[in-house]
Amino acid sequence: MTGPARKHTALPKAQILIEALPWLTRHHGKTIVIKFGGNAMVNEELKAAFAQDVVFLRHAGLKPVVVHGGGPQISAQLDKQGLVSEFKAGLRVTTPEAMDVVRMVLAGQVQRELVGLLNQHGPFAVGMTGEDAHTISAVRHQPEIDGELVDIGRVGEITGIDTGAIEALLEDGRIPVISSIARSADDGHVYNVNADTAAAALAAALGAETLMVLTDVEGLYADWPNSDEVISRLTVGELEKLLPELSSGMVPKMEGCLHAVRNGVRTARVIDGRVQHSILLEIFTDEGIGTMVVPDEQQGGKR
Repeated sequence: MTGPARKHTALPKAQILIEALPWLTRHHGKTIVIKFGGNAMVNEELKAAFAQDVVFLRHAGLKPVVVHGGGPQISAQLDKQGLVSEFKAGLRVTTPEAMDVVRMVLAGQVQRELVGLLNQHGPFAVGMTGEDAHTISAVRHQPEIDGELVDIGRVGEITGIDTGAIEALLEDGRIPVISSIARSADDGHVYNVNADTAAAALAAALGAETLMVLTDVEGLYADWPNSDEVISRLTVGELEKLLPELSSGMVPKMEGCLHAVRNGVRTARVIDGRVQHSILLEIFTDEGIGTMVVPDEQQGGKR
C-alpha cells in the first residue's frame, strides 16, 4: 500500500499516540498499583492483554506494582482436596488446612502464571508474597455478626506495610507481583488477606499516583438495578455516602479506593477487567473508563 491510502490508515494511529502524550508526561516515573482479579484472571486472552498492558506501562516510564488474590482458583483447589468453602460476613472461613491451600494456590500457581506471562516480554516480573521482607503484617480478623465477634480462622487484618523490598525492585526496573498473604507478628501464623484491601494499603504506603482495581462490572452504577449508568467520577465524601447501599462484592473494592485516596493516592479507579486493554484505555485516553475516586477538593474538571 502506498500514497494517500497508506497515509489514511496510519493517521488514526498517530492521533491515538498523540492523545496519550499528556498522560505519558503526567504519569512518567509515578507508581501505580493494580489489583488483578475477576474475569481478567481466568480468561486466557484477557490475561495475555493484561500482561501486555503492565509491560507497556513499565516501558512508558511508569512503575507498576501488581497485587492479586485468587478466589476461584482457591475454591477449585479446596474442592479437589475435599475441603468445604464456608463464607461468613462475605469472608472465607480459613482453617489452618485451608490456609495451606490458599498459600499454595496464590504463591505457587496464580502468581507464578502471572510472573510467567509478564516475563515473556523481558526480565521484569518478580513474585513475592506479603510475608517477604515483612511487606504485609496482619492480625487475626474477627468480623462482627449480629453484635458478636466471630472467629473465621486465618483471615488477616492488615496492621503494617513495609515497602522496602517493593521499592528496591521498582528502583531496579522490575515489576513486583504480590500475593495477598501476610504474617502475624503476634502469633507467627500466616494469614489470608483480602486482595482489594491489600492493594489499597500498599498503594497508600507506596505513595502511589493511582490505585486501579480490575472488576467484572463496568464501574460503580448510579442506580443499580434500575439503570446501568456508570458514575464516572466521584469524591471521597460522595463515595462514603454511597457505601452502605453497595452490593457486598463492591464494598471491599470501594472501601479500598476510599482508604487509598484518603491516604494520599491521587486517584483510585474501578475498571472493567472484561475489556481488553482496559488499563491502557483508563490511563492514556481522555475519556477513561470505569469509576474514578478523587479527593474532596477535586470537584469537576477533566479525568
